[in-house]
Amino acid sequence: MEKAKVAFICVHNSCRSQMAEALGKKYLSDICDCYSAGTETKPQINQDAVRLMKQVYGIDMEKTQYSKLFADVPEADIVVSMGCNVVCPYLPGKLNLNWGLDDPTGMGDEVFLETMKKIEERVLELRQTILKGQ
Repeated sequence: MEKAKVAFICVHNSCRSQMAEALGKKYLSDICDCYSAGTETKPQINQDAVRLMKQVYGIDMEKTQYSKLFADVPEADIVVSMGCNVVCPYLPGKLNLNWGLDDPTGMGDEVFLETMKKIEERVLELRQTILKGQ
């Protein structure tokens, strides 16, 4: 059976969607191919996200990920918007979710850690949803 493709999206593809891609790869790689993308890119992934993902999960996002546009990733079966303060970008998918997470950029570590935990919980919930659907 072919793996489902999951795209985690936000505007800049530099923080929340990157953390979701990394945690998706950690928890979903046996059942999904995970990607992240945005309508714009940043020259590098948010450095607080990089540091804390490495510290908490041992994942070095700078070694495995980079900021990508929608055109850079395959068409997804499941599209997860991180939550946007303005207008969320849209990608077609069989299942579209909006996690409504605020961007922790510029906030303290505790806000980043809280956001990372929410992303982890939702990735694990997504795993259950995908497994029930198979």
